[in-house]
Amino acid sequence: MSRFIHFPRHALACGVFFAVALFLAGIAGWAWPPSARLGQEAAKSSDDASLLEGFRHVEAASVSDALEQISARKMYMSHRMRPIFPTKFAGLAVTVLLKKESNHDPDALKGMLAAIDQGSANSIYVMVVEDGADIAGMGGLMGTAMASRNFSGAVIDGGVRDTAYLQKIGFPVYALGIVPSTSVSHYRFAGANIPVVCDGVAVNPGDIIVADADGVVVVPRPTAAQVLALAQEMDFKEHSMYAWIEKLKSIQEAVKKFGRL
Repeated sequence: MSRFIHFPRHALACGVFFAVALFLAGIAGWAWPPSARLGQEAAKSSDDASLLEGFRHVEAASVSDALEQISARKMYMSHRMRPIFPTKFAGLAVTVLLKKESNHDPDALKGMLAAIDQGSANSIYVMVVEDGADIAGMGGLMGTAMASRNFSGAVIDGGVRDTAYLQKIGFPVYALGIVPSTSVSHYRFAGANIPVVCDGVAVNPGDIIVADADGVVVVPRPTAAQVLALAQEMDFKEHSMYAWIEKLKSIQEAVKKFGRL
């Protein structure tokens, strides 16, 4: 009989032990996820920084070629998308969409400005102005705000103005043209950090934008590492070929040796 009398006590002790274990596990589960998330965010930030540094040292043409080989997609913007001064940059897309709408609403473009104030270092402001080739999507004030937040640049599917001031502060902008017009009273903010189509190319928030004298290329974030590796390989081959072409006085022989054109 005695062992049956002590059995509940052992069961109780075990129950207490497991209850404490579950409690501690709960505390651990509560305590660790935030730090784990912080670790993941730090790792992603480090990964982004490494990718951007790599893309800043490769040519947009090589990035475009690499994308075409990997995804068989056209991810470069047209010849119309040109810089207001010679520049090269790479950064992460912050997308903004403006829809054409006549209005007298003082808050119609409020979201456009909020997207700038919420942006961070290495951002690229990618703005689509609906049917806006002759409408300035941004000017000196917005450029100053972006520069103060360490944006890498802006790409405007529309026009740009105040170019003398933007050149003065050295803030790089690609746009469809230079015009003195305004979007105020003619457009309404339609969304930020949403998928857009900028000069015919799909851009998602966080995609990597690469720009240089040859134009602008959009690198989807999921394939960025693969694209960068191939673009670096292409750059190395092409830069190595210049001396061979001069030496051999034959581009055909250089192409045979390096397999790059």
